[in-house]
Amino acid sequence: MRKLKTIEMQRLTVEEFQQADKLPLVIVLDDVRSLYNVGSVFRTGDAFRVEAIYLCGITACPPHPEIHKTALGGEDSVRWRYFATAQEAVASLHEEGYFVYAIEQVEGSTKLQNLSLDPECRYAVVLGNEVKGVHQEVVDQCDGCLEIPQFGTKHSLNVSVATGIVVWQFVLSEVKGKR
Repeated sequence: MRKLKTIEMQRLTVEEFQQADKLPLVIVLDDVRSLYNVGSVFRTGDAFRVEAIYLCGITACPPHPEIHKTALGGEDSVRWRYFATAQEAVASLHEEGYFVYAIEQVEGSTKLQNLSLDPECRYAVVLGNEVKGVHQEVVDQCDGCLEIPQFGTKHSLNVSVATGIVVWQFVLSEVKGKR
């Protein structure tokens, strides 16, 4: 096997990306403090062509060198908006008809592998602060909670890793026609 050269991968230009069909998913970051995590989420959002990323509270916004270091230009292709709070972002999403999940460990959460999507729905996922997770007020405002099963000694994952896992589950649902 031979590794492909970048030119052989036929990636979209930023302009082509912006015109292309998107995964009907908005990622909401609730007070994510690490600019490297923010950049990684942009890179993941670009890789899977998510509809948008909403940056809330203390979450930094592009342009910023630390975001760019891990986003590698994803901050230029993926549409994004800033909200003073994640509560405002969720309210806006609800007004636009989105079903909003918090990614959090709560009573009665849906395990990610049991996610069943409605093909008529547009979705958003809220991921929280590296220490405190999604604010309880935001969890209360969401339509449901998804939980990533974990089997080790730790109780959480890095927010950018969690984003990748969750977005991939939405991609699988889209690809397999579960929607």
